[in-house]
Amino acid sequence: MRIFLTGSTGFIGSRLAASLRGRGDDVVALVRSPTKAGSLIALGCEIVVGDLSDIEATMLEGCDALVHSAAIYQVGVSTSKAEAMRDVNVGGTERTLDAAVSAGVGRLVYVSTVNTFGDTKGAVVDETYLRPAGSFVSAYDETKWFAHEAATRRIEAGAPIMIAMPGLVYGPGDTSQMGEQIRSAMAGKLPYVGFPTLGVSAVHVDDVAEGIVLLLDRGEIGEAYVLGGELTHVRDLIGAAAHAAGTRAPRFTMPTWAIRLTAPLGRTGVGPMLGIPANVRELIAAADGVTYWATDAKARTALGYSPRTLATGMAETLRDGA
Repeated sequence: MRIFLTGSTGFIGSRLAASLRGRGDDVVALVRSPTKAGSLIALGCEIVVGDLSDIEATMLEGCDALVHSAAIYQVGVSTSKAEAMRDVNVGGTERTLDAAVSAGVGRLVYVSTVNTFGDTKGAVVDETYLRPAGSFVSAYDETKWFAHEAATRRIEAGAPIMIAMPGLVYGPGDTSQMGEQIRSAMAGKLPYVGFPTLGVSAVHVDDVAEGIVLLLDRGEIGEAYVLGGELTHVRDLIGAAAHAAGTRAPRFTMPTWAIRLTAPLGRTGVGPMLGIPANVRELIAAADGVTYWATDAKARTALGYSPRTLATGMAETLRDGA
């Protein structure tokens, strides 16, 4: 297949590009800067320079499929950054899907997230779940919900779209806040765990990439598929990272009230240096006792999706350099 890929230099997209090239697919990678495309060029990808603001049908002509994985993922952002996130996550999705439809691309995969379900409040939901109206816990949560809805509307209008919904993605090369905590835990240098009761479906990045490939090959147009891993809490995820490395898991947790006290620093120039987000209130709302739990039974049954366990995934993350 000839596959157009957005987000190709990102955490998931870069692993997906390698997977697709490894099995012989032609990959057309949209990149904002050629200087960041070295690894893609080495893989033999065709590079198209541009971004989601100027994507158009001519870029996708001759492609059999699209995977739209580009998005901004960050929690605790300022109002100005939330607006930029909305343009990329919602507007970028609308423009990309519309360009692919106009170009006559036959199979489109939009990479959504289980965050679209919002706080499941301890329940394990599936793809049919409808979250309560207006229950957004962060700008990321809100923008990805609207992007998911944009894809759904286009499905209803006849567009050949399938939706992938990964859980919390971890693995080597993860530059997120969670990735940093995992690396610190593996090094035995994480002093405490923040938001230990945050519930996630922890999935290795290579399992997400493989799940997206399965959607391309076997997915049913119009369907959404949760690509999860192991349902767990952050305290246990960090514990698994430490166990894989043979280090001691953090003994302490950071209480929410102490995190709340850092809010004024987040609005100053000191905040970024201390790792304090601009919007601490949003961070707490999105993480304190919240669960993002969803079953991946549909993907396992319909696609043959088979993610690794958390213990195996953490051991392989350590082996591959976190």
